[in-house]
Amino acid sequence: MTLRLEAVSRLYQQGDQMIRALDDVNLELGEGEFVALAGPSGSGKTTLLNIAGGLDRPTQGMVWVDNQELTRMSRSRLAQLRLEEIGFVFQGHNLVPVLTAEENTEFILLLRGVPPGERRANVRAILKEVGLEGMENRKPAELSGGQQQRVAVARAIAAEPHLVLADEPTANLDSETAFALLDLMEKLNREHRTTFLFSTHDPRVMKRARRIIQLVDGRIEKDSPVVGAVLE
Repeated sequence: MTLRLEAVSRLYQQGDQMIRALDDVNLELGEGEFVALAGPSGSGKTTLLNIAGGLDRPTQGMVWVDNQELTRMSRSRLAQLRLEEIGFVFQGHNLVPVLTAEENTEFILLLRGVPPGERRANVRAILKEVGLEGMENRKPAELSGGQQQRVAVARAIAAEPHLVLADEPTANLDSETAFALLDLMEKLNREHRTTFLFSTHDPRVMKRARRIIQLVDGRIEKDSPVVGAVLE
């Protein structure tokens, strides 16, 4: 899945001030890219991800996903696109408190109408891959922050979306778990040509990325491929 932002700006009113979270951003991702979006806190990374996924609208500019212009879509059409094509990993997890790890992970599959047996098998397999075997029936309050993050990642990739937008996906994870999640994402990227865009401060993620975009004060300061990075 391709992604293109053209002259995108996002302004917010904060008291008497107008804050420019994104400033004339131009960005294009081809199908199957594995890209890290780096930059200090407040640089606009989360805003960019939200706009790229149709969760927020730019103040100026246009956004395309596979040549579909998000900025002209109705809310219902955007919701359908996100359901069918895009996986999100939110910094705050955004898990449903009353649902178990398994139920949170299978929620998108349920909305897509995947049969119960297939849903359960897929979800159990992916929770095992992210190191949560035996914790399927625990609710978010019964999980640590790192475990909740793993559920959030599992939910995002369970339905094998064509585009994954991940906001600090390895935050609060130990190295072993972070590497396992990155291995799983790389497998999806390699086998299904899933496009990944991560916001991150984590050198473990940036080391795996094949392209790093530096965002500073809402503008792209540097956009460069990683030397020696190869998609096998």
